[in-house]
Amino acid sequence: MKPSIEDFQHIFFIGIAGSGMSAIAQYLAGVGKQVSGSDRYFEHGQAADIRKKLEAEGICCFNQDGNGISENTQLIVVSTAIEPTVPEVQKAMQMKIPILRRSEVLALIAKSRPTIAVGGTSGKSTTSGMLFSILQQAKLDPGIISGAGLVNLIKDNKIGNAHVGDKKGWLIIEADESDGSIVLYEPEVGLLLNIDKDHQEIETLMDVFTTFKHHTKKLFVTNQNNEYCSVLSKGEEHDFSTNPAIVAGYVAHHFNQTGWTIHFIINGQPITVHAPGHHNMENAVAAVAVANQLGVSMYDCAIGLEQYEGIYRRHQLLGIKNGITVIDDYGHNPVKCAASIKACQPVGKRVIAWFQPHGYGPTKFLRDDFIREISEALRDEDEIWMSEIFYAGGTAEKTISANDLIQGILKNGKKAFFIPNRDNLLSAMRPHLNSDCVILLMGARDPGLETFAKNFYQQL
Repeated sequence: MKPSIEDFQHIFFIGIAGSGMSAIAQYLAGVGKQVSGSDRYFEHGQAADIRKKLEAEGICCFNQDGNGISENTQLIVVSTAIEPTVPEVQKAMQMKIPILRRSEVLALIAKSRPTIAVGGTSGKSTTSGMLFSILQQAKLDPGIISGAGLVNLIKDNKIGNAHVGDKKGWLIIEADESDGSIVLYEPEVGLLLNIDKDHQEIETLMDVFTTFKHHTKKLFVTNQNNEYCSVLSKGEEHDFSTNPAIVAGYVAHHFNQTGWTIHFIINGQPITVHAPGHHNMENAVAAVAVANQLGVSMYDCAIGLEQYEGIYRRHQLLGIKNGITVIDDYGHNPVKCAASIKACQPVGKRVIAWFQPHGYGPTKFLRDDFIREISEALRDEDEIWMSEIFYAGGTAEKTISANDLIQGILKNGKKAFFIPNRDNLLSAMRPHLNSDCVILLMGARDPGLETFAKNFYQQL
């Protein structure tokens, strides 16, 4: 018999400071569970802000030394980054405490209430946030478990990636394809945004998204311009009452960007979103398609989108100094990096982008895609800078450098520069800066990126 989330009251998270783990931990604490957890970043005072905010939610935090696991612990939750050799995992095994992956626990939570699962290789956090804002406007009091903090929740001094809402109402979750865990979810409503090469080959992604499709009671595929989404949607009825249903009848047009705000029309309804880029119009269309089919009026969809305040480190404006705009962004795969660059182009005469790839395996896997997508996104006046690949540990073979990407972009006739140590970036970049340019800082996974971006802006 499969377990239920109701079977566990005392739950311990190993790696609780991670964005996906902290979201589930906060949600479970919010529904009355006794939650605790550890993280290796706590040992030297790192992730102190996350620890403080977790403890404010009643979650006990420990260094990753095993002291937090006790006879009362009924369930251990681990992320994909936690290996079986970690001493705390070994202790849990010795004590015969059940161990589940983060995604398995999220799947149990999703079975406990009506769920909307947002999938796709790009835009999951943003679209989830937009949909959350719309459903809030419609007074549906939704819950959310997100991979990134929502600004309107962060303003309440929270991490911002989890909210319980009405326990019997809609819960919005992100369904991750990168580790294949998307196949675990069986939501009432599924939303597929796009399918692009990222972490896995297209053939593998099509397999997992096809399984997601079959596990979903009602499925929406809104981006018919994406060839792989189009393939996946063929043969289904465009009718919400069909099980599963694929709705592609929401079309946006008259796109216009003014500064960091975009305007467009969806099915006759004028829409304004305070987020840049054509890709955010596509995210908004997806959110509207789901909300409207759930009974939310187009008017409320428009109000909800205009009230959307954004997602942490998704085109986050750090400030403007001497006419130079500095943006911090989570862009980390080829399509996301290209979209981020393009979104900044209407704002300044020049875009000077910096990117820190993460992981030697993923960077090698996506090498040609990075070179092609970034080269095509850059205008003649734009620049791309890169620092060396972020290495989080493990047994990866270091057979590629970020400089390999830079050399490929240079061969395509674009301006590209390699600065191995990011601490030297600003001094090297200064001669290239002038007023009315946008500096775009991109990267993911590295917990030091937030501090780096803030220091960069302060020292500008």
